[in-house]
Amino acid sequence: MPRDAEPSERLVAQNRRARHDYFILETIEAGLVLKGTEVKSLRQGKASIAEAYAVVEGSEVFVLQMHIPPYEQGNRWNPDPLRKRKLLLHGAEIHKLRKATEQKGNTLVPLTLYFRRGHAKLVLGVGRGKKSYDKRRSIAERDARREMERARSARS
Repeated sequence: MPRDAEPSERLVAQNRRARHDYFILETIEAGLVLKGTEVKSLRQGKASIAEAYAVVEGSEVFVLQMHIPPYEQGNRWNPDPLRKRKLLLHGAEIHKLRKATEQKGNTLVPLTLYFRRGHAKLVLGVGRGKKSYDKRRSIAERDARREMERARSARS
């Protein structure tokens, strides 16, 4: 297959639980610093960001608990699957994330992991945790929207 026929973005992992558990206030795209066999494992579509979160340490941002399983042909060069991985961001973006996480109740949650033009990218969301009644309200709103769409499509 010709290289230009390949889609420009390929989804590797998505954190579906994040939008259920958090109000996402803002999103930002970051590059990832990976080792060779991690990239090969990601290209096979293997990764989990369900338990992952990000922290700002000094002038750097790291993602923790992101699971990239060992590459099967990688033998002894495979790094730890849950190691701390650095995110690539501009200084102004790091400063903005630091200010956002200093506010009470805010955290950095990975939303999606994908490849764009050969580079691994991670979309981070600044999230504020939802209470159980907020979750119930979100579910009720989603169900109401779904019912309205069904009624609309049934009429036409």
